[in-house]
Amino acid sequence: MVVASAVVFVVSLLIGALGIYVGARIIVGERSFDHAIVTALFGAIIWAVVGYLVGWIPLVGPLLALLAYIAVINFRYPADWTAAAMIGLVAWVTVLIVLYALAALGLTGFEAVGVPGV
Repeated sequence: MVVASAVVFVVSLLIGALGIYVGARIIVGERSFDHAIVTALFGAIIWAVVGYLVGWIPLVGPLLALLAYIAVINFRYPADWTAAAMIGLVAWVTVLIVLYALAALGLTGFEAVGVPGV
């Protein structure tokens, strides 16, 4: 059971990192997948912590969690806040497309670690 959970976490993290990698490649020209993996991991941790602390506050809690996630991207990539938000948006769309394709093939569920709301 623990091994299966670890495999699901790693695969989900890699899918989330793929989204961030595509977003960073398009927006700022960053070409490191390793950097995207670490960013996805930090983003997921920060999203979870902020969501746990203030996620219960209607509208404000999820907005603060999203802002914290964008702050991680802003910190990890050489970009301003607008570019960081665009990286996050491209990552989200990319992950939705990948997960939809994998779910349509019956290979996975519709979720990923490292990109919020997916």
